[in-house]
Amino acid sequence: QVQLVESGGGFVQAGGSLSLSCAASGRAFSTYALGWFRQAPGKEREFVAAIRWSRSITYYGDSVKGRFTISRDYARNTMYLQMNSLKPEDTALYYCAAMSRVSSRPEEMDYWGKGTLVTVSS
Repeated sequence: QVQLVESGGGFVQAGGSLSLSCAASGRAFSTYALGWFRQAPGKEREFVAAIRWSRSITYYGDSVKGRFTISRDYARNTMYLQMNSLKPEDTALYYCAAMSRVSSRPEEMDYWGKGTLVTVSS
């Protein structure tokens, strides 16, 4: 089992920044890649970014490229998502996920956190 706990969501004005964290724990979580997805009301869950834990190779969804940065801290067993130049359309519930192989498809995730809400006002 892998446990994932998100934090850092909140309210921010358009153009602002916010940083999310995902604390990972459990058996062999370091063998998984970790990623972020988001889901806005009435919409499907969308891939945001992913990172291979051991090699720090990163992947991004088209809608966040150049604005969001994913990273991880080995010592703290924590993954981060730095979000800059936020837009109202970034408003969503953001989920941390663990995957045995890198994928942008929600149905291929092995574990999920409970999510943290990000609200961007115009």
